[in-house]
Amino acid sequence: MKKIFTAVFCLAALYVTAQTPNLVQYVHPIIGTDRMGHVFPGATVPFGMVQLSPETDTLSYDLNGKYNPDVYKYCAGYQYTDKTIVGFSHTHFSGTGHSDLGDFLVMPTVGKLQLNPGTTDKPGSGYRSGFSHANEVSEANYYKVKLDASGIIAEMTTSARVGFHQYTFPKTEQAHIILDLMAGIYNYPGKNVWTYVKILNDSTLVGYRQTNGWARTRTLYFAMAFNKHFTAHGFANYTPKEPYKGFWAKFNQTKNFPEIAGKQIKAWFDFNTDEGEKIKIKMAISPVSMDGALNNMQVEVPDWDFEKVKADGQALWEKELHKIEIKASEDDKINFYTSMYHAMINPTIYMDEDGKYKGLDQNVHQADGFTNYTTFSLWDTHRALHPLFNIIEPDRNADMIKSMLAHYEQSPEHMLPVWSNSANENWCMSGYHSVSVIADAVIKGNAPFDANKALDACIATATHRDYQSIGLFMDNGYIPDEKDANSVSSTLEYAYDDWCIAQMAKKLNRTDIYNQFIKYAQNWKNVYDPKSGFMHPKEADGTFRKTKFDPFTTIDMGFIEGNAWNYTLYVPHDPQGLIKAMGGNKRFITYMDSLFSYDLPDKYFAETEDITKDGIIGNYVHGNEPSHHDAYLYDWTDQPWKTQEKIRMILPKMYKSTPDGLGGNDDTGQMSAWYIFSSLGFYPVAPGSDQYAIGSPAVDHATINLEDGKSFTINVKNQSPKNVYIQKITLNGKPLKSYFISHADILNGGELAFVMGSRHK
Repeated sequence: MKKIFTAVFCLAALYVTAQTPNLVQYVHPIIGTDRMGHVFPGATVPFGMVQLSPETDTLSYDLNGKYNPDVYKYCAGYQYTDKTIVGFSHTHFSGTGHSDLGDFLVMPTVGKLQLNPGTTDKPGSGYRSGFSHANEVSEANYYKVKLDASGIIAEMTTSARVGFHQYTFPKTEQAHIILDLMAGIYNYPGKNVWTYVKILNDSTLVGYRQTNGWARTRTLYFAMAFNKHFTAHGFANYTPKEPYKGFWAKFNQTKNFPEIAGKQIKAWFDFNTDEGEKIKIKMAISPVSMDGALNNMQVEVPDWDFEKVKADGQALWEKELHKIEIKASEDDKINFYTSMYHAMINPTIYMDEDGKYKGLDQNVHQADGFTNYTTFSLWDTHRALHPLFNIIEPDRNADMIKSMLAHYEQSPEHMLPVWSNSANENWCMSGYHSVSVIADAVIKGNAPFDANKALDACIATATHRDYQSIGLFMDNGYIPDEKDANSVSSTLEYAYDDWCIAQMAKKLNRTDIYNQFIKYAQNWKNVYDPKSGFMHPKEADGTFRKTKFDPFTTIDMGFIEGNAWNYTLYVPHDPQGLIKAMGGNKRFITYMDSLFSYDLPDKYFAETEDITKDGIIGNYVHGNEPSHHDAYLYDWTDQPWKTQEKIRMILPKMYKSTPDGLGGNDDTGQMSAWYIFSSLGFYPVAPGSDQYAIGSPAVDHATINLEDGKSFTINVKNQSPKNVYIQKITLNGKPLKSYFISHADILNGGELAFVMGSRHK
């Protein structure tokens, strides 16, 4: 009887496995590692603190003072076309347009010890090694590569707070592990404020690194453990020597000394290895303390089972990926699930396993009832990433908002985050788009926090008169051109954010606040010039700038990361008002058609380092987020079929299953979130509304598995690359009367069904 039961159980398990597709196989982290995608190919778990990935260049000064100035290219530390690897570090931004992080670089070597990384043209001059993509594997939570210089096989995986390395060595008495605390993505003189290493025993060490980079006051702690005792260790201190060296001058700190401190430190650890022996390393990090890092290691990865940590991490990815299950071509599955992967890297957990984290006030706090997050690239992610989370990650998104509210409480300015990372506010980009994220959650009913208190934080941020010309916006109804280089784009972004505040106030029955901010929401009209037909810089005397206005250029036109052609459409909260202001339906459609068809002259691509032909179709800039809602604006006209046409044109042009397959920076998941929504057939044009605009689905079928057990399915008949036009659309069997659905339609579960064809209706 027992044997029969066992056999039945095994058959049932096999049946369940067969019914549950492996989605991790479709994740290709190498997509976007070439050109301007700025993503990394290494290992991480969903929203993990550790991103363990190779560096093909760290943009550091070498020991001879030679500097690589190509900062923008290496925002994630890795470029697919490079031929060498300099090491493996533990922290990375995913898809940003700014270079930083790259903490605690580790590199295995054999032979004579070399502490200089060497150069790309002469990798043998240092510890840098050549490699081949033929010997490289990049998966969700797993990276593997052969280092040609030594023959070492490097493998890595992670838990949330621990990077796990596994290096397979040849037989040698000269095996080394180098720990470079000088290295980092975009280093420069003064960035390393202080570093410290302490040897606890002959297999464990702790330390920290303080940097003054994009985050000005950032300290990251580590604990590092080996599975084998090292035979010797040493330090190199490249900190500029002071005239007086003090007490420590009488000690030889370079060989087997227990600790060292300085601005520029490297350490090495020696081993004797047999052929095929695996040296394993666990590197745990903490924003709080070295003890916190040790505890993170003990709790998350107590043993030395590399395959278990890899499997556990991939199981976490499998769970996340199954929140949306699709039927599509194999290539589209790769693009879709890689987009899901990229969308779930940031924001990142920023607290120890015991709930302690460093706050914006640089004090240690205890997270009470929430997980604390960091890396809020809100100018980008408020548009689609956080709305996506409100559908498939509502609990996590709520914790992200609680993290923003904690930031507000700890802020000396009493402002919500703008672009925050590692207990620092970077003040990057314009607007105050945490307001959009909070309002979107409140409007959609995902607010397990004090919504009125959150609204107060939004109001305080939006009325902080001394920040980025907010006072001028409130007093004039626009920001004068003479006062702010981003006068037009900031006016437009503030108007949208203030509309979000108005929607939240309306839901919370705070009529006085609603009346105040709905008025501010109309300030976009004050920078629209009907004579030029564009959003236009406006001077303090109330007249539009008469000279030096070029709607194609990005320089000195009053816009940030965009031109007048694209920003003129940035009124996501009032498309009908915009259409009316621009002369009505016919003229608006002509403008939209021209946006996608006009061939932007080459001279405009040379204006700034981050404007290339990547991500551009005509004059439509998909690689920069202010345009992401543009194609959906046809839904407010009498030609909604053009939205369908444009979406299905953008998808294959901007997203490919190749290393150069991202048409611009992924921007911590925003580009990927656009792909996910658009592939499913709808998009949140104005977060802060419960409305989604219909596009043209690129999948055959999709099931969104909601957290309460319900599911929302998308069924598509006659799907093909040519059948991009909707012939019929129904919601739960009833014809859809408009090209919009609500958030409640999704959360209630049911079916959105499309019938597609090759001609528009």
